[in-house]
Amino acid sequence: MALFTVNLDVVSAEESLFSGSIKSLQITGSEGELGILPGHAPLLTSLKPGMALITKSDGTEEVIYLSGGMLEVQPNQIIVLADVACRADELNEQAALEAKKRAEENMNANSADVDYATVAAELARAVAQLRVIQVTKKKN
Repeated sequence: MALFTVNLDVVSAEESLFSGSIKSLQITGSEGELGILPGHAPLLTSLKPGMALITKSDGTEEVIYLSGGMLEVQPNQIIVLADVACRADELNEQAALEAKKRAEENMNANSADVDYATVAAELARAVAQLRVIQVTKKKN
């Protein structure tokens, strides 16, 4: 492993999505966007719905959608434990648009039985999926 790389593991409850040497990781933490490079200070934070933009050691990029989870950064290892994760090309744009529309309609409903926290989380996941799809389209 070169001096300018660090090992990354991205896993969900269902599968390991990525394991390898990387140059950088861009990810959405609970307090905002994070850029992780080799030599980063140790860190433990929760993740918001969003994308993990991985720059591999060969310079190529991979985009993974994360519905949330935890990020641990150690001197020689980065671990992403995702609630739900999938590669960008596995996302369904039409389904994400429909989920966004449903969540927006529920947010605007004047009903006492609407759980706004749940609806807001659904909206955040749909918007994050659409953002990942949009970024992936720009790269192709």
